[in-house]
Amino acid sequence: NTLPDILDGLKPNMFWAAGKLFALRQCAAPCVMLDTDFIVWETLNLPDDGILCAHREDISDDVYPDPRNYNMRGGYAFPFNTPENLAVLPCNTAFALFTDNQFKEYYLDISFDFMRNAIVCDDGLTRMVTAEQRLLAMCAEAKGVPIRTLLDKNRLFLPQDGFTHLWGAKGALRANPVERKKFYARCKKRISTDFPNQYFAVKFIQSFEH
Repeated sequence: NTLPDILDGLKPNMFWAAGKLFALRQCAAPCVMLDTDFIVWETLNLPDDGILCAHREDISDDVYPDPRNYNMRGGYAFPFNTPENLAVLPCNTAFALFTDNQFKEYYLDISFDFMRNAIVCDDGLTRMVTAEQRLLAMCAEAKGVPIRTLLDKNRLFLPQDGFTHLWGAKGALRANPVERKKFYARCKKRISTDFPNQYFAVKFIQSFEH
């Protein structure tokens, strides 16, 4: 088990999603990066250009503070300093379609350069979402790459049946076995009705507790 050179020196609790960005580098576009806690229940019509992500995210000081104020290694300059680029809303990359290999590599170069130059700290959120999600939107803005979304960020908590994104609910389900079993049952029922040909994969599973 050899750590890829590109991940060498990155602190895991700061850049916990760096591994999937390394995996993305191994995939030629067009390709999709999909988190295991994001369920796609419907067939998608994928665009031939640009980026398709789960949804946009608002910029807030607790999640997306001004990245120019991060403690970085000497000589590093944050690449996007215009007011227009700093105002671009980040992309939630629980789902991210890349259609152009050259742009994908450009984004990954910018992201890994940021991660390698970040001074080690106890921050387990803002640096990673900047590297993965905010920089993606900034790179697209800089290169004129269009961004589309699966979901409207202003309607995330309204009823819809195309997608399930657990995100923070994972913690609640881990802590509550009763609700966890109810969620498993709902998923199994949906699979049985919407995807009967695939139901064999889950129909004999009696418990997910172990």
